[in-house]
Amino acid sequence: MKFTKMHGIGNDYIYVNGFEETVEHPQEAAKLFSDRHFGIGSDGLILILPSEQADFEMAMYNADGSRGEMCGNAIRCVAKYVYDRHMTDQTNIRIETLAGIRHVQLTVEDGNVASVRVDMGKPQLIPEQIPVVYDGSDKRTQLVDCPIVVDGISYRMTCVSMGNPHCVIYTDDVDGLDLEKIGPGFERHAYFPNRVNTEFVKVLDRHTVQMRVWERGSGETLACGTGACAVTVACILNGFTERNVTVRLRGGDLHIEWDQKTDTVFMTGPATEVFEGEIA
Repeated sequence: MKFTKMHGIGNDYIYVNGFEETVEHPQEAAKLFSDRHFGIGSDGLILILPSEQADFEMAMYNADGSRGEMCGNAIRCVAKYVYDRHMTDQTNIRIETLAGIRHVQLTVEDGNVASVRVDMGKPQLIPEQIPVVYDGSDKRTQLVDCPIVVDGISYRMTCVSMGNPHCVIYTDDVDGLDLEKIGPGFERHAYFPNRVNTEFVKVLDRHTVQMRVWERGSGETLACGTGACAVTVACILNGFTERNVTVRLRGGDLHIEWDQKTDTVFMTGPATEVFEGEIA
């Protein structure tokens, strides 16, 4: 089976063209391909498929084989893949995901996609729709700067869904965190029935934040597009930043805007192809 390895600022996936290849057991394939010692090495598997509702469908599987609703870094790579391989000649395309149809705008340089702007949709802040089962929370209440205790340590969290659930934690020391130790406690906390992606954030100024992420099903990754969007929304709700934010991740920067008029979050960032290969 032929595959392509791509990444969005270090958030790497194995991409398979579902127009030409068939993956019969994608959950098992995701686990096999993602293993960085015995497989190809990635944060998961992305299938690029035909869609009856949009131009293409993106099916995302995490490194542990679980299905993910949406990935902001992966959807940029899907857009680059289909344009660079002449599967479309359009620079505005629609991609179906489990979180809904996402509209993407391509910036093309010398015939290839250099960056992608994604309409990430409206943030969801209602606890039951994120979902978060929070002690004493009203269904209409936003969970902004709320207490949470993980492994005996108290934190303050802000919860947002960008098609998948996020828990944003603010800290003065992002680099010094031992995410391998503290990440799993957040991911499987009783508040989060579908598990959760957790972002640890330091606010640098009104337009810039630093972030590390523990992704459900994959562990720490170098970047998370939906996470960067959730962080921007959380920063605005907490009064820390303006509505245009550069999010600095371990793999690079993403530029996020939460448009006040439309209540829509836009993400702009690069997409990079690493190599092509074939696996038996």
